[in-house]
Amino acid sequence: MTGIESATPALKSARQMADLPRRFPGESADYRRARNALLAEEIELRRHIERVAAQRRALPPGGVVPEDYVFVGETGPVTLSQMFGAHDTLITYNWMFGPRRERPCPMCTSLLSAYDGEMPDILQRVAFAVIGRSPIDKLMAFAKERGWRHLRLYSSGGNTFNRDYAGEDPDGDDIPAFNVFSRSGKVVRHFWAAEMGPSTADPGQDPRGAPDVMPLWTVLDMTPAGRGTNWYPKLDYGAAAR
Repeated sequence: MTGIESATPALKSARQMADLPRRFPGESADYRRARNALLAEEIELRRHIERVAAQRRALPPGGVVPEDYVFVGETGPVTLSQMFGAHDTLITYNWMFGPRRERPCPMCTSLLSAYDGEMPDILQRVAFAVIGRSPIDKLMAFAKERGWRHLRLYSSGGNTFNRDYAGEDPDGDDIPAFNVFSRSGKVVRHFWAAEMGPSTADPGQDPRGAPDVMPLWTVLDMTPAGRGTNWYPKLDYGAAAR
């Protein structure tokens, strides 16, 4: 038993909590029994997510960042340590928009579009940087086209950050990656990375983290058809689809 588990207070049974008298118009007794059983599982899932988050926060210190990488931002050169601003935590996302791409990855773009709206809130707690290997002008031009207002974009075309922290081959394909860094005084350390990918995906699954960071899929998972297996976001659906 870990210290995290031993410190967890006794909790009421999820099944007991799920046996609620709530009813919706027209539902059958069979539906309510199945729904309450599902509700118990949802309660357990929430508890597991909380345990995993606590275990993540309790990680030992990560590796010291080997160099203060220099990026190019909207107004010129910016170092990794400068990206923290007033915060002691920095989240970075490797955007699949390398110099070989005429247009960025639609999946990354869908994710970042959702985060753009949340960014004023996120930036109250932590710093957040979106990093792509294409020149900054190319990144900014697409951001303007997309209508992004709050994302902070940086080009890593002149350093090895993507290779070091996303496992990218500079001559190969882009790889999406979340990384979290912490700063104490002048020391910047790597705290955590989203390391779930194709090698950790179960059969028939898209590779993804847990919990899923993609709001789109979380919403679709609540529907009868789920996220499906033959549909992915596009950069543009055309006027007829709106």
